Amino acid sequence: MTKVIPPEGCRAPVNASELEIIQLHAQAENALSMALHYLRHPVANLPGASRKAVQALAALNKLGGALAAPSIHSTQTQGG
Repeated sequence: MTKVIPPEGCRAPVNASELEIIQLHAQAENALSMALHYLRHPVANLPGASRKAVQALAALNKLGGALAAPSIHSTQTQGG
């Protein structure tokens, strides 16, 4: 029989901003992974690697903006 994990043991993201942060982080990580993949081949695909590096930087820039913006959840808990 499989072990049942209680709901409080694995919390799901609360709001859309948390999901956005997770998605942006994943996009940046995947783009950098693909850039490295393109560069590791014997015949390096420099245009492809450059394109993926730019995509990763764009995702990181959006991630920085998402982290700097106040979220709905944090303003509700601070307001009392």
